Amino acid sequence: MESTLVSQLERTIGEAFANREKLKEPAVVEAVQAVIAALDAGELRVASPPAAEGGEWSTHAWVKQAILLYFAVQKMEKIEIGPFEFHDKIPLKKDLDRAGVRVVPPGVVRRGAFLEPGAIVMPGYVNIGARVGAGTMVDTWATVGSCAQIGKDCHLAGGVGIGGVLEPPSARPVIIEDGVFVGSRAVIVEGTLVGAEAVIGAGVVLTSSTAILDVSGTSVVEHRGFVPARSVVIPGVRMKRFPAGEFGIPCALIIGKRTPSTDRKVSLNEALRDFAVPV
Repeated sequence: MESTLVSQLERTIGEAFANREKLKEPAVVEAVQAVIAALDAGELRVASPPAAEGGEWSTHAWVKQAILLYFAVQKMEKIEIGPFEFHDKIPLKKDLDRAGVRVVPPGVVRRGAFLEPGAIVMPGYVNIGARVGAGTMVDTWATVGSCAQIGKDCHLAGGVGIGGVLEPPSARPVIIEDGVFVGSRAVIVEGTLVGAEAVIGAGVVLTSSTAILDVSGTSVVEHRGFVPARSVVIPGVRMKRFPAGEFGIPCALIIGKRTPSTDRKVSLNEALRDFAVPV
């Protein structure tokens, strides 16, 4: 999208978010709809990857503001698809065939989400503002929450829960970088960033406050809200003393790294086998 238009939309959205009375102006409603259409087409995104290796992701708060305003301007309506009936404000994504993506019934992708060509959604769910990279599979009953950014060639296994982060608008969404495998029933929420080609074992829960402990070396290295690239992660427990006694607190353990390989699938299979990671 042309930079001048983006600047105009950003200004209009910011003013309307600060003063909801502006939503009575047709031009403001058109600006909101334009942002959602651009999100849906992949011309805008909620968060952008770093321009250079080692940089930080950038969260575009004004785009999230536009999504929140979209909920305000949309009206509830009945949606009928074959034998299914829905009652909602947000329509479903259209023209999946032209986009080159596969969505298996009854998988749901909301308008304002973007799937790159080659992405697959089994009977799962992708919410507004989310982005799913080429070659990624959202497996059965996996959910991709609002604004989550899922990279290329990832696999979200059955029942994975990727949380949505819509408010506050400035908050970083959940980010899963390229080539990540997330095992069954894992939960990743609250803006956690999982680095490229990491392996998250089944049942791992990652929140902004979860202690992610790298125990692969001679001393523990602790992370929070971030899984380093190529890490192999399993569920763990760390003991903590309370007035009533000592109890185990859930944590995540980094038990090793995927070995370098030009073939991600070979490397993933080796990691699952070598570290006995549950999937």
